[in-house]
Amino acid sequence: MAGNSQRRNRRNPGSKKGASVGTGGHSRRALEGKGPTPPATARKGHPKQRAANAAAKRAADAKARGGMRRGGVQGRTGKSGAELVYGRNSVLEALQGDVPASALYVQQFIDNDDRVRDALSLATERGVPLMEAPRPQLDNLAEGHNHQGLILQVPPYEYAHPDDLLSAADVNKDAPLIVALDGITDSRNLGAVVRSVAAFDGHGVVVPERRSAGMTAGAWKTSSGAAARVPVARASNLTRALEAYKKAGLFVVGLAADGEHNLVDLDALTGPVVVVMGSEGKGLSRLVAETCDLTVRIPMPGQAESLNAGVAAGIVLYEAARLRAAAR
Repeated sequence: MAGNSQRRNRRNPGSKKGASVGTGGHSRRALEGKGPTPPATARKGHPKQRAANAAAKRAADAKARGGMRRGGVQGRTGKSGAELVYGRNSVLEALQGDVPASALYVQQFIDNDDRVRDALSLATERGVPLMEAPRPQLDNLAEGHNHQGLILQVPPYEYAHPDDLLSAADVNKDAPLIVALDGITDSRNLGAVVRSVAAFDGHGVVVPERRSAGMTAGAWKTSSGAAARVPVARASNLTRALEAYKKAGLFVVGLAADGEHNLVDLDALTGPVVVVMGSEGKGLSRLVAETCDLTVRIPMPGQAESLNAGVAAGIVLYEAARLRAAAR
């Protein structure tokens, strides 16, 4: 009986009774440890790994989209961040205003007129690539708007950093003269301010990233080419940017209808200064006004209660240029 039991156990090593046949060490590796368990995000197929991969893809897509948000003055934003200007008059005016362009889309078999011929001539002179396309493709680009057979692609504007404006002043060893805009949402006003800064030897314009006009084709056109010479910087937080300017030794002057000082003969304008301008309706925001070293008003003997940003900037910058010339 015992012999029979031993034979059964040899055939069936899993039996609890009697001796069992060993592996002879052949499965020793199977008993060795495989190291620490990898984190969930590194385990293939794990929900946390899928979530991490999806988050990384979203971040990469956002980075690839890159370009700044665009406002649409007689145009719209393309998927690449480029602005699209459409319509024969708008395209021709943009080309005449030296607005940067990366391509001019022209409808196949377009019905020529003077505007089309002039636009094609200007684009050719400037080296802007001409892209002939069927009408359905232009309809898709313009999202149903009346493009009249012409669409101009304007590349995304490359904004400066607020610190870059100080570097621009250092190059010529000038006292910095910077304009900051608080709540200006009309791109034409931004273009007019850029033009005034160029006219009176300013060093640049700062705008906030959100709730602010951007350098669209309309701003370029209003600047009359000055946007090619005057840098526009974008600040993620305008208040913090102004505080950084104060630490760098600049005086922050806010323009307000009820300002405590008169603009005329304001000594602060002769030194390093940031002039902050608010919107025509709301003026300076509370935090920005509290950051200013002082507020000034433009004396107006007439009946107007306020001036738009472009006109006000021209007056303040003229006074700054006059005082600086007298102080030399």
